[in-house]
This record gives sequence, C-alpha cells and structure tokens, in this order.
Amino acid sequence: MSDSHPVTRMFKLDDKVCIVTGSTRGIGKAVATAFAHQGAKVVISSRKPEECRSVAAEINAAVERDAAISISANISSKDDLHNLVSRTVALLGRVDVLVCNAASNPAYGAMAQVTDAQFQKLFEANILSTHRLIQLVSAHMMEQKSGSVIVMSSIGGQRGSTLIGAYNVTKAADVQIVRNMAQELGPHGIRVNAISPGLIKTDFARPLWDTPELADKFRRGSALGRIGEPSDIAGAAVFLAADESSFVTGHNLVVDGGVTIIGD
Repeated sequence: MSDSHPVTRMFKLDDKVCIVTGSTRGIGKAVATAFAHQGAKVVISSRKPEECRSVAAEINAAVERDAAISISANISSKDDLHNLVSRTVALLGRVDVLVCNAASNPAYGAMAQVTDAQFQKLFEANILSTHRLIQLVSAHMMEQKSGSVIVMSSIGGQRGSTLIGAYNVTKAADVQIVRNMAQELGPHGIRVNAISPGLIKTDFARPLWDTPELADKFRRGSALGRIGEPSDIAGAAVFLAADESSFVTGHNLVVDGGVTIIGD
C-alpha cells in the first residue's frame, strides 16, 4: 500500500483580493497577471485610467474570467490612495494582498546634483506612499486577522551608487518600513515582506539596461550572466502572497540573478 498523498496545487490565490500598484506595465503587470492566473481577484492601478482598463481587460481575456478590475491612482496623492483602498473594499469586499510596486525615479546621477524638488518627489512616491497604503489596508486586514503586504524594494537599497543614489536611499527606507510594520502587524495575522529585484528589463529601468556598455557591465556582474525579466519577479510575489509563506514576515527576498553575492 502506497504512503504517497495526492499532489495538490500549491500557491493558490483563489478568491484573494489583491491590489497591485503600478500594474499597467513591467514588474507590476507581471505580478498582477500571475496573481490572476493563480485564482486571485486583482485591482489594476496606475495613474492613467485608460491604461488600467486596458490591462484589466487583457488579463480577464487571458484567464477567461472576471479576474481584474481597474482603479486608477496617483501614489503621491493621499486622496487617490484612500479612494483606491475604499473602492476596492466596496467593490470586492476585502483586501487580502497589497503589492506596493509603483515608484518614481526623477533623478539619475550624483546625489550632489539632486534638487530638493526631485528628492521630495522620490520621498512622496517611494516612501510616503508605501507608509500610507500599509496604514490604509492594515485597518481592513486587522478586522480579517489576515493579510500579506509586499513592498517592491531593490538591491539598490543595499548598495552604493553614483548613478541612482537618491533612489537607493528610498529603497533602503522601504525595507525598514517592512521590518517595522512586520513587528507591529504580526500579532494581527498580517505579514509584511519586501522583494528586492536586481536589474529588470522594464521601461522604468531602461536607462540602465538599454545602454550597451551598462548592460554588459550588469551581465558580467551577475552569477547567471543575464538581466532579469518582469516574470522573474512574479513568482516571488506569488509565493509571498500565498498561504505557503504563512511563516515568512519581515523578510527581504533578493531576486537579482546573483548580483549581490559576487565579490570584487
């Protein structure tokens, strides 16, 4: 008589309601699409309503069900973020997963040249919006006594840079928000984690990978010898959203092709 058990589908997100910011392209779109394929109900959100509607329709066609809705929001607007969360709850009844993915980087180059206005924009888009969104969704998650928050950071938050230093400061701050909020929200059954991608082929990071010299440098500095794709990050997000990661919180999951393990 066999002792084997039937294999069940892991990483199911059936009927989980997931908000993914910055989900009309790049990493956010890949994450939202993966969530929908795993059974989730996904809220597509970015600044432009027409792009949100288009991506939601694309996902619904791909999974052959009404898996995605669109709610546009500017992450630097407190009112927009409040509307994003309140409309999600009104339309879908709850929030199970929040992915803080949308970000801004208006300043390439030395930090000595970054203006106050640029740094303020970075702070509002990459740090303050994360703080606000976690505050907003955690109130609903506490009532449910469950939830998963995923903050998209970057390996830049662990490294110095002469090219994207100001951006890296905000990504380091995001990881500290994760550590703090994991402690605060853990007693309520809410997990808070970060994902730190390496260089990924997105429009957002195009100045880094679309220059042959820089792209070659990044490839040579990677254990896998390549630049990442948005789909490389989606699986990590599915894991952190699913019940299989129920004992993981306060963690920063590095997904960088082995960049940060390489020495001089």
